[in-house]
Amino acid sequence: MLDHFLELTATQPLLQVLIVILATFVLEDAATVITAIQVHLNTISIPVALIALYIGIVVGDVGLYGMGALAARWPVAQRWIKVPSAQTQQAWLSKNLFLVVFISRFIPGTRLPLYTACGFFRAGLAVFTTATFCATLIWTTALFLLSLRIGGILLTHLGAWRWVGIAGFVAVIILMGRLVARTQKNKM
Repeated sequence: MLDHFLELTATQPLLQVLIVILATFVLEDAATVITAIQVHLNTISIPVALIALYIGIVVGDVGLYGMGALAARWPVAQRWIKVPSAQTQQAWLSKNLFLVVFISRFIPGTRLPLYTACGFFRAGLAVFTTATFCATLIWTTALFLLSLRIGGILLTHLGAWRWVGIAGFVAVIILMGRLVARTQKNKM
């Protein structure tokens, strides 16, 4: 569906940016792969694609932070969270914020709880945003370039089956993330 919208809007880069940004709110990695495929099909340019992906992912991450900040103002949520002290958590997060947020971009399953916790404990928003932006530049660019390469191979060599191959590639990316997250959870 994303590919269809991008194809229809090939002459409207601002609309393409909006579509890619919204797609990152659903599934970041899938949006990255499909957007890279669309670059290969010449329906969106590399700069437009990457800028839209970066904006969408960082805005989504800041949105998770915001959800945590809103939850901190809700008395019911404060009763659900049992921690030694909010000040201790806030001090630890503030001290380690950049590194923790940066690393979490590369570990599946950690972003939702960590980013909302950052908002809940009012960790520095500027440092949080900088860390998520830097990590997004690395992770998203790497996945985009990998997808551009593999997508090109799939489009060139699979003929009529190319979309099945691309769907398989997207599924593998998503399932690998889930597998890593489950493995990490079992270790804990």
